[in-house]
This record gives sequence, structure tokens and C-alpha cells, in this order.
Amino acid sequence: MTEHERLIVAGREVAVSNPGKVLIPQAGVTKLDLVRYYVAVAEGALRGSGGRPNVLVRYPNGIAGEFFFQKRAPASRPPWVEVVSLSFPSGRTAEEVVPRDAAALAWMANLACLELHPHPVRAEDLVHPDELRVDLDPVPGVTWDDIRKVARVVQATLADFGLAGWPKTSGSRGMHVYVRIAPEWTFSQVRRAALAFAREVERRAPGLATSKWWKEERHGVFLDYNQNAKDRTIAGAYSVRPTPDARVSAPLAWEEIDACEPGDFTLATMPARFAALGDRHAGIDGQRGSLEPLLELSARHEREGQGDAPWPPQYKKQPGEPPRVQPSRRRVSTRPLVEIGRAAHKEDALAGLERWRARHPEAAAHLLPADVLVDAMRGRFRTWTRIRVNLQHVPAEMRPAQEALDPDAARPQG
Repeated sequence: MTEHERLIVAGREVAVSNPGKVLIPQAGVTKLDLVRYYVAVAEGALRGSGGRPNVLVRYPNGIAGEFFFQKRAPASRPPWVEVVSLSFPSGRTAEEVVPRDAAALAWMANLACLELHPHPVRAEDLVHPDELRVDLDPVPGVTWDDIRKVARVVQATLADFGLAGWPKTSGSRGMHVYVRIAPEWTFSQVRRAALAFAREVERRAPGLATSKWWKEERHGVFLDYNQNAKDRTIAGAYSVRPTPDARVSAPLAWEEIDACEPGDFTLATMPARFAALGDRHAGIDGQRGSLEPLLELSARHEREGQGDAPWPPQYKKQPGEPPRVQPSRRRVSTRPLVEIGRAAHKEDALAGLERWRARHPEAAAHLLPADVLVDAMRGRFRTWTRIRVNLQHVPAEMRPAQEALDPDAARPQG
């Protein structure tokens, strides 16, 4: 096996170590394939993630092995790889990579970074986002057709507030809609606008969409307003996702969403689509909107008694935030939840769920897909998985009591 392969990308030499290393076994994707993919779609990938600080999400042993989030750029890097220093809600700082050209993308891919995870700010202004992100996150059992329906409501609602949305598949089960805005508002203001927007979409499509933060209260498609909080990132346009078919996050034209399926867009198919059609988001930077109408809606919500909503757990308690206690742990619980297990690997947690189902087949038969809550819990560098079951659809006399966790891995400290 060749230990290194040297490529000339954007006029720079990029060394690819272990080019034959397989990162996605089911699709046969090697590290060299990943590098060449990002070079092929560089123009579009840089439009989405270029000029922005990026978290490195690394899969050194492929998608079957451990992965980790690396905020700090490696000390050993070419002099042409740009970095910028970010401060985080924790008070820490880190120099993050800012890709500017295809060579930087190739260098990141050589680190086994499958995904691009850009912050919604430019390196030149780290305190004023220029992007509002609408993350459509389906609960278990929700179909792609339901996501399409909510996306259409999102499109119409944005238009009513004078904003243009640019949709893309998430590369998993959901959809993202990007909205370019003038860099005039703080992270807190952008998040407030995103929360008001989520509540408005929920009002317009109450049976399909939800703005509820706690999983046991959700239904349909969750509009994750907290993706707009400072230090939150989502997979950028053209990101390769850790799926067996090497699916990618594909920018779409609005007229495409009714006919496409998430699996249509993979590392193998996207370069040809990009060569034939170009970047579907090519005009995104030409349509910057104002958040003032959404902030006015937010102020109206507050006057009507709808204040702030919960923040992610790693954030300090915010002024005006409601109690950050999930409904099932309040003194008077509104949801009959039991926790099944915790594990460093999702498949181990799911195996524990299957053992629970085998022990309680009658109760399990009453569960709906949305009753199984699979939580990806994020530590500083890695994620771990928690599984809970909502017994709301199980007759009271058949509900199993809380048992010892299976598996019961200690919460990872990384």
C-alpha cells in the first residue's frame, strides 16, 4: 500500500497519508476518495463552509470506529492553513481552521474529517452571525414526505417575513434551510428570531411541526432553534455523512424537494451532479435579509406570555429561561418515562433496548416509533448515547418500572 500520495490542489501540494485507508467500508470509500470528492465539489463546499471557523469532526478509523470533535487546529499544519481564535460559552478559547481554498479542504479530508462543521459567522466578524439555520429534525417514525410538507411551510413562512431560504438535505433523515442575513445581530438575537420562527411554523402546521425542546414533548418534525446558539454547528453543504452509503448533505432548489430522496445524493453521485448543474446555492450570498420582523414577532410572543425556551445543557442559565428540567423529572411528571441504558456507542445502547423489549414484550407492543427517545449526548470531544422509553401509550397496569440501566456505561468525560 502506498503510504503517501501527493496531489497538487489549488496550486498547493497536499500530502495524503495512507490514501488507501478505508473510511466507509460498505461503500468502499477510501481516504483518497474523500480527498478527491472535496476537491471536485470545492466551489460549493467553500460557499457553505469557507471563510468560516470549522470544527474538525474526525473519523481516524472510519465510520465503524471512534470519532471525535476537534476544535483546536493541529499544531502541525501547513503555513497556508488559516486559523482564527474563537471564544466559547465555557470561557475557553481555541484556534479553529478557516478553509479558504480547495487545498485546505483536501488537507482537512486527509485528517479523516468526513464532515464540514462551520460556525454561522465569518472569520472577519466572529460575534455577528450572517446565517440563520432552520434545522428540520424528524422524530422517529416521521417520513420524508412529512419533512417535505414542513419544508414547504418553512418556505412560505420565510417569504412572509421577507427572507429567502436555501434548502439542503441534512445527509441523514432531515433537512436544513439556510437563511443569509446581514451581520448586524448577536447570537442571542439570532437564536430568539429562530425560536419565534419555529413557533410560527408550529402554529401554521400544528400536526406536523413542533418547537418543543424536550424529546418527550415532541411530535412530527422538530425545528431545532438551538442550532443558532453560539458554538453550535451543523453539517455544512456537501458534507459527507457517516452513513453506509456515504450520503452527503445536498443543496437543493425548492422545485427539487418533491421528487428527491436523501439517498439520491452520495459521495459517488454528487460530483457528476455538481459538474452538470453547478451549486444549487450559488446565489445565496446575494439574498441577505433582515431579522427585524422575526424579532418583532419574538417581542409579541413575550407580551403574550411565551418567553424564552430551554437552552442546550452546556450553556449557563440564561435570563428569562424557563426551568431547565425535562418534564419527566419535574415534581409532577407529565410523561411516564423510563431510562433504558447509556453507552459510548449507539449500537450498544440499541442492543440494550432490544433486551428490554424482550423482557417486556406486551409493553413493547404498544410503543410508537416516537416513544423511543435516542439521545446523542455531546461531551467536549465525543458523543455518547442515552435511550429512554416513553410509556404514554402503554396501559398503566402494563408499564414496567424503572430498572437498572442496561448497558450502564459511565458517562464519558470527553
